Amino acid sequence: MIGYLSYFKTRFNAGLQYKVAAVAGLLTQIFWGLLYCSIYQAFYSNTSIPDISFKEIITYVWLNQAFIALIYINVKDVDILKSIVDGTVAYELVRPYHLYNWWYIKLLAGKLSSCLLRFGPILLLGFILPAPFSLSLPYSIISFVLFLISLILGTILLCGILMIIHSVAFFTVNYKGIFSISCQLMALVSGFVIPVPLLPDIVKKITYFMPFRLIGDLPFRIYSGNIGINIALMDILLQFIWIIIIMIIGFSLMKRALGKVFIQGG
Repeated sequence: MIGYLSYFKTRFNAGLQYKVAAVAGLLTQIFWGLLYCSIYQAFYSNTSIPDISFKEIITYVWLNQAFIALIYINVKDVDILKSIVDGTVAYELVRPYHLYNWWYIKLLAGKLSSCLLRFGPILLLGFILPAPFSLSLPYSIISFVLFLISLILGTILLCGILMIIHSVAFFTVNYKGIFSISCQLMALVSGFVIPVPLLPDIVKKITYFMPFRLIGDLPFRIYSGNIGINIALMDILLQFIWIIIIMIIGFSLMKRALGKVFIQGG
């Protein structure tokens, strides 16, 4: 356990070194936040959506941009995928740790460090912007606490999903196609591109049978009060269930991959 914690600290500190990339990402998220706010303002001026109000959508947008590093599905760890493709994963297999845990920690530390460098300024900007583009305060103290719990669980769930996607590279000649297609589809039904309440009814119903909306859509809607406390508690329980399911699938897939892996060369 000490070794895993030390590795997490090392990867986390390494992620904090990319300050130039963080500044570039920060400016990008602010730009997209303002753009999305303008689009939704024009959209809501001509229609009304009973499932989510304009104020809740604006809050959703800024939280989405602030915590994008935690909820962004379409992200791959080049080092992990490269080690699978070129066979350097052999060095990992002779070390005294479980490969699944090691890579999971690497993904989690990278997400947390990237988020730490960005979320503060974006939230601050969201709060000081004039209406109607300003970020609202949490609906209630309970909603805020449940938001934090749900966001943490969503990050844990996403890293588990990413581990499954990365593990698929063991079974393919070229991982790029499968990775890109699967991540784009998951981003669509997770609420990352369009909030779930704005999706067509048939797609919206499908999302409730999948874990992806639990990553970002759920915590953001809890924060704004769009999802009530009782439903939020049930969905948080659902997050725990999905985390267990995803972890079991990930472990099983990794075990199967490592049991059949062949390292060519010498």
